[in-house]
Amino acid sequence: MVAAGAVAVASTPVVWLLGDPDTGQMVGASVQAGVGIVALLMPMLRRSDRRGPQVEAVGTGKARASGGGSANSGVRLDGNADPVSARAERTGDAVAESGGHANSGITKA
Repeated sequence: MVAAGAVAVASTPVVWLLGDPDTGQMVGASVQAGVGIVALLMPMLRRSDRRGPQVEAVGTGKARASGGGSANSGVRLDGNADPVSARAERTGDAVAESGGHANSGITKA
């Protein structure tokens, strides 16, 4: 898309030199308008590509860990995960003993 825009912008002086100045001005104005519209639309079109997951942990139960163990009754996200939204609702108890880790909601590794 960028290459097409560059070709269109570069073609404006060629049209002006080979045709007449009025045609060159019309082509230049049309190219500027087209590039401006595309520049305004690009953020909206690209936004959907970057959406991450929507993460929920609803009504989670108990999570109990002991002896250095790990327990999770909710959602565990990867370190690279970048959710759009995260919600934990009505989370239950999370009990960790003896160096354990317990989670009943949302945690990120």
